[in-house]
Amino acid sequence: MAVLDSIFKAYDIRGTYPDQLDADVARRVGAAFAAFAAAPSILVARDMRPSGEELSAAFAEGANSQGVDVVDLGLASTDLLYYAAGSLDAPGAVFTASHNPAGYNGIKLCLAGAAPVGEESGLVEIKAMTAEGLPTTGEAGSVTRRDLLRDYAEHVRSFVDTSALAPLRIVVDSANGMGGHVAPAVFEGLPFEVTWMYQELDGTFPNHPADPLNPANIVDLRARVLELGADVGLAFDGDADRVFLVDERGIGVSGSLTTALLAKGILAKQPGETVLHNLICSKAVPEVIRESGGTPVRTKVGHSFIKAVMAETGAVFGGEHSAHYYFRDNYRADSGLIAAMIVLEQLSVSGTKLSQLIAPLDRYAASGEVNSTVDDAAATLARVREHFEGLGADVDDTDGLTFDLGDWWFNLRPSNTEPLLRLNLEAADRAACDARTDEVLTLIRSTDTTET
Repeated sequence: MAVLDSIFKAYDIRGTYPDQLDADVARRVGAAFAAFAAAPSILVARDMRPSGEELSAAFAEGANSQGVDVVDLGLASTDLLYYAAGSLDAPGAVFTASHNPAGYNGIKLCLAGAAPVGEESGLVEIKAMTAEGLPTTGEAGSVTRRDLLRDYAEHVRSFVDTSALAPLRIVVDSANGMGGHVAPAVFEGLPFEVTWMYQELDGTFPNHPADPLNPANIVDLRARVLELGADVGLAFDGDADRVFLVDERGIGVSGSLTTALLAKGILAKQPGETVLHNLICSKAVPEVIRESGGTPVRTKVGHSFIKAVMAETGAVFGGEHSAHYYFRDNYRADSGLIAAMIVLEQLSVSGTKLSQLIAPLDRYAASGEVNSTVDDAAATLARVREHFEGLGADVDDTDGLTFDLGDWWFNLRPSNTEPLLRLNLEAADRAACDARTDEVLTLIRSTDTTET
């Protein structure tokens, strides 16, 4: 099972179908997860990828082989699976490769209560059991089917005052992903005028990749927002656990600014609470949290880290620059649709445009994530560290290396899955940001490296 080294990632399981992730692997993972979770039943769901039905059925067979029952939720977004795991207090698995191309599939796992399963919270043990292979134990479990879409939609709507919602004009680009399945159920009966783009479920992604973090993939949405004079555009990734905003001018809103906007709205209703932000979020985020009466807490990048810190601190909300947004009342899990609903409520109540809500929060210029392929990430990090320590930078090694030089800062961290270093930099204005980004990239790429 040498392929397991390729498909077991830091936060989930992901690989190409069928050469890396096939029915046999899925069946073995199902048995391993059933043994690890040690629960009488497991929830199983899948996104719209063509391989999902075969792989999820094989996973269920594996779980059944350990005497564990399976509740098949059918087609579901990842946050619907988290809702199910929380509300039913059962472990779960959803077959999805999120924003990856059509040739991929994967498995996101969680324990009862939607508790995370990552490299430091079970994936290593599950990988070992998958490699070993588990014999059938006792009487085989059963498979039953359950539809939770309506319950999930009611849960998402519970985060806002639906009576305060205005007849906003919304354009939704679900990129042929699961947003096209779950968002209509959430918006049903609300006063919005919704225009759908690429709503049909199609795991071959015939229109554009389901990765709205790439600006090229929201070009169509931006144009449609302008064409229709819409109030806001919403772009979901493949499994709809992330949402990206486009304002009424057709301009995309970064995950950092959306985090700040959400934090401000949540703290207006729940003052004095703790709010998490990961370490590549803009400095504006902790500033806004403090100004709104909250307590900011900085975390590593990644859902398993954020969910753990949420549990430790009791934080009401957490946000990542990558547009994952976590809610205490959503079993500390992330949800693109809950985030969208809170923004729509803020737009409705304020009576102002999204660009006007964002403007006071947009205080710095950011590079965005710039990736460099490197032969030796550790050696490159050491060289960068030596250089900037020599310039008197404050250095934090919480997640990769973060260098603070007063009026500008940057984080440089290695990818968990590829020979890449990821750079995120922020400065006072665009000219300074571009100049500092060039400066850091020159140092990173002084050996044989390439931009990706």
